[in-house]
Amino acid sequence: MANQIRCAHILVAKESDAKAILERINKGESFSKLAEENSIDGSRKHGGDLGFFGRGIMVKQFETAAFALERGQVSGIVKTQFGYHIIKRTE
Repeated sequence: MANQIRCAHILVAKESDAKAILERINKGESFSKLAEENSIDGSRKHGGDLGFFGRGIMVKQFETAAFALERGQVSGIVKTQFGYHIIKRTE
């Protein structure tokens, strides 16, 4: 797993929703709780956890942002064809 990272994300349809959620994260609210409450994909059941993945698995914009993060760091808003993501690198 040397070239793999583990991330969680929150995926929403509107940029305005992503901005509001990111503000709440920056004020100290729980990333996983916000993922469970707001994310529009299946990872919401696991607090947004996507598990471990390597390069070439996720769409390019997501991958670039995720691999740039340090462990524990939260990204800004990342737009992909799926919507607006907020990514947290967990391992």
